[in-house]
Amino acid sequence: MYRPAQALTVANAKIVLEAGLRAITDGQTHFDLTELSAFDSSAVATMLAWQRAARSGGKTLVFNHVPVSLQSLCELYDVSTLIHTSTGAMAPTELRADLPHH
Repeated sequence: MYRPAQALTVANAKIVLEAGLRAITDGQTHFDLTELSAFDSSAVATMLAWQRAARSGGKTLVFNHVPVSLQSLCELYDVSTLIHTSTGAMAPTELRADLPHH
């Protein structure tokens, strides 16, 4: 199981992306995000690129232990249904009553 670095931000996204692509090429289909503690929107783009690379190779990539705040970023960008976790596609989190909704 591939485990990316603790950070996945614009500063290191290219390096982490390439490491994940090598892991997919080597046959990895589960990525454990347990140690991921610092990330930004480039993490979402990287996850989608990994997913796309796996699919083009006929594989299904599964993300395990996706941090809640990263799940929220995926929801913000409306891509949570494209990110497969160990329990299926990311389930939307409940709407917060303290935030305005439209």
